[in-house]
Amino acid sequence: MALSREQMDRKIDEHFGFEQNDDVAGVLATLAPDVEHDIVGWPTGPAHGREGARSFYEALFADLSDGKVETVKRLYGENFLVDESIWRGKAPGRPFGLEGKNRPLSFRLLHVIEYAESGDIARENVWIDMAAILQQLPQD
Repeated sequence: MALSREQMDRKIDEHFGFEQNDDVAGVLATLAPDVEHDIVGWPTGPAHGREGARSFYEALFADLSDGKVETVKRLYGENFLVDESIWRGKAPGRPFGLEGKNRPLSFRLLHVIEYAESGDIARENVWIDMAAILQQLPQD
C-alpha cells in the first residue's frame, strides 16, 4: 500500500531533525535495514545498509554544525518524494575535503527519497550544490 504524503513528510522531517541534532543513531533508525545511501560525489560511492551509511553521518556531523534545513519544494509519487532544500549552518571541519574554518555556509540540496512498505527510507539519493560550497569556502 502506498504511503500518504503526510507519512512521507513525517519520516523525512524526522530524518532531518536527527541530522540537525547530530544524532547518528536517530538518523540511522529512519533508514531501512537494507537502505541504499547514495550521496552523489561522495568519495566512497553509494553505501548499503544502516551501518554502511554510518561513516558518512559521522564525518558530516564533525565537518558541519548548527545546521538547519529549509524545504523549498517537494514533489511526490508512489512511495517516493523529491525534496529541494537549503542547508544553512557553519563549517568548522573539512566538509567535502575543504577547510571550513568555522565559516558560515549555505547550499542547495536535492534529495530523492524512496520508501519501504514499512515507511522507512529505502533509498536516499542526495545531490549537493558543490559550486556554492566552493564559492563560500575558498581555499588559500
